[in-house]
Amino acid sequence: MKIVLQAAEVEKLICKGFESDKAFFKVEELSPGRAKVKMPFQPWMRRPGNVISGPALFTAADLAMYALVISHMGPELMAVTSNMNLNFLSKGAATDIHAEASILKLGRKLIVMEVRMRCGDEPTLVAQATGSYAMPSKKTEAVL
Repeated sequence: MKIVLQAAEVEKLICKGFESDKAFFKVEELSPGRAKVKMPFQPWMRRPGNVISGPALFTAADLAMYALVISHMGPELMAVTSNMNLNFLSKGAATDIHAEASILKLGRKLIVMEVRMRCGDEPTLVAQATGSYAMPSKKTEAVL
């Protein structure tokens, strides 16, 4: 596996694809088959009990997988989530979400990944996800 785009390029592509002028996440690290993404805490991410919400964890997992796909496949914004399974393991504090994604299988049409999530500086896993992204049949126009 080889990385074809660096962290800043991946962030720029995703933000542009979502028509966002402001970055809503940070790609902290990329290496072959792996990505570390941080989603800074926002008030919408909190649920009653001052814990991180399920939708916020799902968003972080999907963002980490999308960043991983784009870093390996290039500016292919039409790659789409085809499956996601999310396991909630423990309550996470209402803080930044750190998501570490890894590729389990890189096929021509399907990329299967795993994501492990933590909140703040705590070492405890809050959630774990597996998912896959389907690659489009045709190359789409680069957005760089």
